[in-house]
Amino acid sequence: MRLPTEKAHGLQIMQNCEAFADAGCDVTLWVARRWNTRELRAVADPYAYYGVRTNFKIRRVPCIDIFPLFPADSAGARVAFYILQLSYALVCLLLLLFSRADIYYSRDEFVLSLLIRLRPRESLAYEVHQFPASGRGAALQRHIVANVGSVIAITPPLRADLIRKRGADPERVIVAHDGIRRARFEKLPDRASARGQIGWRQEAFIIGYVGRLHTLGLDKGVGTLVEALAAMDDACLALVGGPADMAEALRRRWLALGASSERFLYAGQVSPDHVPRYLSAFDICVLPLPAETHFAHHASPMKLYEYMASGRAIIASDLPAWSDVVEDGATALLLPPDDAEAWSEAVDRLRHDGDLRARLGQRARQRALKHYTWDIRAARILAHIQAAGQDY
Repeated sequence: MRLPTEKAHGLQIMQNCEAFADAGCDVTLWVARRWNTRELRAVADPYAYYGVRTNFKIRRVPCIDIFPLFPADSAGARVAFYILQLSYALVCLLLLLFSRADIYYSRDEFVLSLLIRLRPRESLAYEVHQFPASGRGAALQRHIVANVGSVIAITPPLRADLIRKRGADPERVIVAHDGIRRARFEKLPDRASARGQIGWRQEAFIIGYVGRLHTLGLDKGVGTLVEALAAMDDACLALVGGPADMAEALRRRWLALGASSERFLYAGQVSPDHVPRYLSAFDICVLPLPAETHFAHHASPMKLYEYMASGRAIIASDLPAWSDVVEDGATALLLPPDDAEAWSEAVDRLRHDGDLRARLGQRARQRALKHYTWDIRAARILAHIQAAGQDY
């Protein structure tokens, strides 16, 4: 990873390191020493950028990073990716020969495949965020889950697939959804104050989406929102994230459907610490992810938990990955993905029912603060690692 990065995994990793340190661990985060984007090279302090305390250390690991030499998605970029992964893993291996820890916690399969040869399995913990369908990725993952002490899956369907299709020991695999940093959501501005700070109209009815507009080359369904909202005269669509070229394509599509440019609000990429302000400015938070296997079964989008903590009403795709997190009609409205008409009707329902909006938002916030904070997650993971180690 690049640190800092505009992608959500950077925030997830930094907040989890802070939570593990809060739980009493002496934490060092190893990251690749890489070229960054022009904007993020200007960030001098990654702790401040992510809004976390300096209660853990960051170690920059040398590697060969030639990504800037190639256009994105080119054959050269793919080669650069493998050179980066291999060089990073090999330097980590060399440094690990002179380093000792009680727990080695990683989501990097290459590094874990080397650690398996160097360290006792009870000291190795694998946090799983993807499930390769076949090929070398699947074989590598099967090897890792068979040889580490603890496996942390971020959704129940992902845990089930690791057990059923990768042969993981059920006793060693737990589910730990992503979550929130409680302090970010304790003193939220009210809607009027948030809109005043941002510069959005007070009287607008704003439906908002936060985050990247694609991941792993997959569209995140925001086009469905464009179709659902363009025909609604007084509904605004707000996008907070990027990349800018995808947002511009969505804006052109919005205009082509006859919607006014004043109702398309694009904030661009904002620092993680500013996200709660934008959430507070929304009337409704939306998560329109399509029913792709990755999203439906293996993704735990942090935006869902941050939406919940913001106290705003949520409309989300009805997918198995978070069926145990939100309940239709109680903490969110859950809808079929890619059904623009259903999304339009749900928005209209919430627009005319302020009591329902408030009730959904309040219940979701209570659930997030009670069950889905990084501190709660870290304590549960550490207890699982300790218990798994006692079994050997």
